[in-house]
Amino acid sequence: PAKTWGGGPLISIIGSGDFSRVPLHPFAGLWFRVMVGSRNPTGVAVGSFPDGVEVVSHREVVQAAERVVFVAMFPEYYHTLVGLREQLVGKVLVDVSNATRMDLRRESNAEKMAELFPQSRVVKGFNVVSAWDLQTGAHDGSKQVLVCSDCPESKALVLDLTRRLGFSPVDLGGLCASREIEEVPLLLFPSWGGPAHGTFLLPYLDNGGRTASTNFHWCMVMNQTLPSISLVLLALVYLPGLLAAGVQLWRGTKYQRFPAWLDVWLCRRKELGLLSFLCALLHTVYSLCLALRRAAGSTLGTIEHQQVSIEHVQRL
Repeated sequence: PAKTWGGGPLISIIGSGDFSRVPLHPFAGLWFRVMVGSRNPTGVAVGSFPDGVEVVSHREVVQAAERVVFVAMFPEYYHTLVGLREQLVGKVLVDVSNATRMDLRRESNAEKMAELFPQSRVVKGFNVVSAWDLQTGAHDGSKQVLVCSDCPESKALVLDLTRRLGFSPVDLGGLCASREIEEVPLLLFPSWGGPAHGTFLLPYLDNGGRTASTNFHWCMVMNQTLPSISLVLLALVYLPGLLAAGVQLWRGTKYQRFPAWLDVWLCRRKELGLLSFLCALLHTVYSLCLALRRAAGSTLGTIEHQQVSIEHVQRL
């Protein structure tokens, strides 16, 4: 091919979506040559790709591919590459797609690709890394890349490439693990557990039982309980850090594992902090609503009083 960036190994990407449009693409930063294949290369807007990344057709990018080909396209378009099956023989196809629904019984996108291209080496990876993560690299927090494949050599190649990009690869075994990997982006707070939920709900149950006999409105009960829960949860966010510091000072080292209960508590701090913020936000909303309700009630009471006074004067 005519213009490619640098003189290193070629990284081929099929698909012109977000995965290919990352500014300062990390592959180029490692002195790789980057080539992107598009179904309509002439219709791609100028300047939408990083400098030095050449945009060509699918056939051209496959013909120029050396070893690794990233398939960054929707699974429903995999069949459009069947005509390039012979050129993809022996190539490592890295599937970066995600699942659209939670169902471990379904066949994964990577497994479908392996059926379409039986003589290629399919590796699942990089689907849990967003375009922002690719741009900022692993310096913006801990970034794990989940990888699986039925070909050990191809998987080792992708694991090595992941390390060179600065991420932390995690080998999850055979391609059957791709079903779980593809559903990871669909999970919301997967590490949340029951202890924080109990801490969040227990005061409501306690206050609800105490005030049921006094016929308090449930919104009033909730509004009275929210501030105390918010403060308790906020204290639970900072307390494990103090305990961890005390344990390290007592042991005289920071290179020993914390006790299991403290380790779990430390991992739940983000969850507790979010629940604390939610309680504070709900307390603000309820307080405003109750104030508006009192104001509306006072206005209605004044109007009714004026109407009664007018009727009384009219009778006189």
